[in-house]
Amino acid sequence: MGKKRTSTRKIGRDAGTGKFIPVKDAKRRKKTAVVETIKTKR
Repeated sequence: MGKKRTSTRKIGRDAGTGKFIPVKDAKRRKKTAVVETIKTKR
């Protein structure tokens, strides 16, 4: 039995409103935004 590979995906989220934003913007606005890593099933 081999290991199952899970892929991950990064998303950006505004910390105040919870709305999704581009990852590029989230990395730029570190105080008001969060970059989250989500596991995606294959």
